[in-house]
Amino acid sequence: MEKVTTKKLALYSGRTHPELATDVAGHLGIELGHPNIVEFANGEVRPRFAESVRGNDVFILQSHYGIDGRSVNDSIMEQLIMCDAAYRASAKRITAVCPFYGYARQDRKAEGREPITARLVADMFKAAGVKRMISIDLHAGQIQGFFDGPVDHLTAMPVLENYLRVHADAIISIAHLSGLTR
Repeated sequence: MEKVTTKKLALYSGRTHPELATDVAGHLGIELGHPNIVEFANGEVRPRFAESVRGNDVFILQSHYGIDGRSVNDSIMEQLIMCDAAYRASAKRITAVCPFYGYARQDRKAEGREPITARLVADMFKAAGVKRMISIDLHAGQIQGFFDGPVDHLTAMPVLENYLRVHADAIISIAHLSGLTR
């Protein structure tokens, strides 16, 4: 008997920018998963997915920046822990979606005794079970080489250009009213 596998996509978000994940889920026509993140008194976090991710293609979306009293490090660690939870819950493949990739500017040694932190972050995602990375406008294209798996390096330029073309008159009017133009 041959079993036909069904691919199921699961999308989760950390706490850095849940509105973006909600918009992405709506665009894809799927429901955003519930990571049930608990923060303990000492600041540690623990996600526990509300639904099974066994055999799923899991996407964990988190921008790496500080918000609501949490740092860029907190954002990265939260995403890593969520990736590890998906890995240990037998997800088929885990993709880290990092619209803003933290430490991307530390992509090389400019002087002696400096870290290459962008590489360290990539290594941590690999250790957490991530097989694929998606990011937007990385500081340097070489960061893609820090990952063993595929990296989808997207650019926001076409989206920004289209927005400006569509809204150019309104932007110019606002700038004029604000005294930003002569």
